Amino acid sequence: MDRRAIKFDWNRARAFLVTAEEGSLSAAARALDMTQPTVGRQVSALEAELGVLLFQRTNSGLILTQSGADLMAQVKVMADAATNLSLLASGHAETVEGNVCISATEMIAAFILPPIIEKLRKQWPKIEIEIIASSDTSDLSRREADIAIRNYRPTQQELIAKRVQNTRGHLYASKNYIQNLEHRQSPQDLNDAVFFGVDRSNRVISYLKKFGFDLSSSNFPVIVANHLVQWEMVKHGTGIGFMMSDIGDAEPLVERVLPTFPAFETETWLVAHRELKTSCRLRVVFDYLASELSE
Repeated sequence: MDRRAIKFDWNRARAFLVTAEEGSLSAAARALDMTQPTVGRQVSALEAELGVLLFQRTNSGLILTQSGADLMAQVKVMADAATNLSLLASGHAETVEGNVCISATEMIAAFILPPIIEKLRKQWPKIEIEIIASSDTSDLSRREADIAIRNYRPTQQELIAKRVQNTRGHLYASKNYIQNLEHRQSPQDLNDAVFFGVDRSNRVISYLKKFGFDLSSSNFPVIVANHLVQWEMVKHGTGIGFMMSDIGDAEPLVERVLPTFPAFETETWLVAHRELKTSCRLRVVFDYLASELSE
């Protein structure tokens, strides 16, 4: 192969890939931290360079042409290779110092991580920690985070995962709210109670149905996606919400709604990109989190 004949601009290819993934030039510009005209020029330049039309411009947005779809499959391979090269190179070059980004739910970030991070920083003061507190799943392959704490087992082959201690939780309500409940012996006693939802779907209803609850959307008049905000509303007597047992039992303003009901258990997984095994600082943080979260 005559590699001198290859005239391919990776920056243009990356602009095309992110535009296709994000669905618009404006969204791609935000993802790449560039201006929209700059992204548009790079995509147009790639089209001119290759002599093909990559997108159809319609009133509803950008639509990949067949040529664009064919090219996108190849550019994805290039992007994965570039990411792996970056991961490998940075891992071998770094010692136990530098930035580590951890993604976790609001509850874990607020109640579980603070003492762990404090001890970790005392032991490795040159490690800088960034916390993403969100219930949304961070894309580790695109380096949205280095390490994630999740309540489900990952399925992607490029990820490594370690199962840590299961998370146990209960339904809680303020003592004032509980005084208004006549009975608290079984799930059926809560058919007229107010619960918190995280969105407008029926996921929570379906989940609780497995445990004998018979609820409908009318039981969820308050929707709060942020669990920390939801917990504050539980403490103020607005309704019933989930909380990890260790946190809920230690809060004097609330009680378990069903004191004798078994705990709800969810798996807790510590997840990282497979190539991060080559990074000393990430290996240190991963192993430390695994040890602390397993206790």
